[in-house]
Amino acid sequence: MDYLKAFLAGGAICGAVQILMDKTKMMPGRIMVLLVVAGSILGGIGLYEPFSKWAGAGATVPLLGFGNTLWKGVKEAIDAEGALGLFKGGFKAGAAGIAAALIFGYAGSLVFKPKMKS
Repeated sequence: MDYLKAFLAGGAICGAVQILMDKTKMMPGRIMVLLVVAGSILGGIGLYEPFSKWAGAGATVPLLGFGNTLWKGVKEAIDAEGALGLFKGGFKAGAAGIAAALIFGYAGSLVFKPKMKS
């Protein structure tokens, strides 16, 4: 049942984003920023945590989950270190995911032949 909930939640998020891409003239980069900011806001007002507990990886893997991770990192760092945590918390919380994306992206570029679109 956990797999089904994750699939449905992640699919609903991806479906909503696809509709947003098809029905608006927003560029993909702006949509990605919108998702991260929305995840941070939903985490800040306390709505994302219950959703992610219910949906599991379907809620934590998309960009909404990344925004929520940044929010949680900043909140914990502010509680522990004060105002300095505002600048450090997001980096600390998101470091593993960002590092993995960079490392796997670089490894992929070594295995395949990357080229610019023409």
